[in-house]
Amino acid sequence: MIKQSEILNKSKWNVIIKDLPGVSILQTWEWGEVKSKYGWRPEQYIWRDQSGKINAAALILIKEISVPVISKKLRTIYIPQGPLLDWSNASLRGKVLDDIREFAQDMDVLFIKIDPEIIYGIGEQIDNTDSKFLLAQEIIDKLRKEGWLFSPQQIQFKNTAWIRLEKSENELLAAMKQKTRYNIRLAGRKGVRIREGGIDDIDRLYQIYLETSIRDGFIIRSKEYYMDVWYKFIKAKMAVPLIAEVDEEVVAGLLLFHFGNRSWYLYGMSTGKHREKMPNYLLQWEAIKLSKKFGSKIYDLWGAPDNFDNQDRMWGVYRFKQGLGCEVIQRIGAYDYPLNKITYKILNIFIPRFLSVTRKIRKVQQLQELE
Repeated sequence: MIKQSEILNKSKWNVIIKDLPGVSILQTWEWGEVKSKYGWRPEQYIWRDQSGKINAAALILIKEISVPVISKKLRTIYIPQGPLLDWSNASLRGKVLDDIREFAQDMDVLFIKIDPEIIYGIGEQIDNTDSKFLLAQEIIDKLRKEGWLFSPQQIQFKNTAWIRLEKSENELLAAMKQKTRYNIRLAGRKGVRIREGGIDDIDRLYQIYLETSIRDGFIIRSKEYYMDVWYKFIKAKMAVPLIAEVDEEVVAGLLLFHFGNRSWYLYGMSTGKHREKMPNYLLQWEAIKLSKKFGSKIYDLWGAPDNFDNQDRMWGVYRFKQGLGCEVIQRIGAYDYPLNKITYKILNIFIPRFLSVTRKIRKVQQLQELE
């Protein structure tokens, strides 16, 4: 386990990780820089095989938190959508996890949270004879045996939805539901136009995102946070705002992130105007085409239900994604390794209550921002 900043210029980090298995925008240097403004300390580490080739890496985020029921500050570690490695390599994953635990012990950390891309099924129904499922189950069993716990606090979506981009544009359209294809063409006929935006557009996009969050009933972070993320990645040429307009009025948008061989739909927003013209359908089609131009092999639609029934909180947006011809990717989710089990249990009693209070406060703030 070698600290990257001690052996390479920081500009090399993204080059190192872009071809590793499970590549994620959340493991980039830029993501660590953004999180450093919000209480996290990013550190980058790599692992090499005997020949010197880098075969694993992790952006490790370290944070000190204060909990009223506990008199001292606590240190936690989070590895968002990582560590990056070939998880089928048992000796490599064992080495990486052992090193991370040792690193945490030396820092007197309360718990470690990892969130790697370990796929245990493709589609809504799991095939328990499939090799992906069998490998994922082997890894889960090993994690549990070593003291890892399925995390009660899943930071990222456990499941997601992918569109594989190796197909031609005609094949991608053919894979969509008929109603989706119709709505894409309808948007074009009704005068919806899509343009690539820039940094000058992000303030307006945030206002629409705020409006969307209130209309659809979800909590978002502060304006400063989104400005920081969007500015950082647009400036680094790793994100592009796509903006839908009707008669030169902005009616919807999305932020398309891209890195390595993938693209991600992380943020989407729309006004209540001209919804009958289906701007979101045309936005997604343009995002798919632009992803192909970037050389992406996968377009990650960022999130799918935990339970595939209409009671799941994501069911409505999932139906929209289904229409685009996506496939469900079921993953094992985040796992925690508590180094202090008693304090960890106390913390997990406190966290849901704390989050409930902060969400109520943030909901009021969102309404005040819109006024």
